[in-house]
Amino acid sequence: MHALAEVSRSLGIGEFLLLGKGEDAAGGRDKSSILADALEALIGAVYLDAGSVAAHRVVRSLMENLIEEAIPHLEMFDAKTRLQELCARLNLPAPVYDVEGEGPDHERLFTATVLVNGKRHGLGDGRTKKAAEQIAAVGAYNALVALHNA
Repeated sequence: MHALAEVSRSLGIGEFLLLGKGEDAAGGRDKSSILADALEALIGAVYLDAGSVAAHRVVRSLMENLIEEAIPHLEMFDAKTRLQELCARLNLPAPVYDVEGEGPDHERLFTATVLVNGKRHGLGDGRTKKAAEQIAAVGAYNALVALHNA
C-alpha cells in the first residue's frame, strides 16, 4: 500500500479525487489508503480499456524504480526461513522467537529475541511482531554464520 500511495502522490492524483466534505476536510487527499486505492483503480481502468499488456506497461513504468530499490532488501523479508534452513544445515534446533510488546495499542513497539539452542543470537525491534522477528532473524543469521564460519 505504501508504494502505491507514494507513486500516487508523485503523480498528484490526490488533487483529482472526488471526496465528501468530511473526508476532504480530514485530509483525505493525502491519506495513503485512499491514494493507493485510487492508483489501483486507475490501473484497473487501463486494464479494462486497453488490456493487460497496456496495464503491465503502466505498472512497470510507475513502479520500476521502487522495484529496483527494493531488490537489495528482499533477503530480509525471508530472514526467518533463511535462519531456519541455516539451523538445519548446522544440525541445530529450530530457532525460538520470544516477542514482547510495549506502548499503547496505536503506537505499539515489539521487541523480538531469537534463541537457538537456548542462547540468544538475535534481537530486533519493529512496529509489528512480524517485523521485529524478521529483524531479529537477520541478526541471528549473521551471528550464526560468523560463529560457525558457514
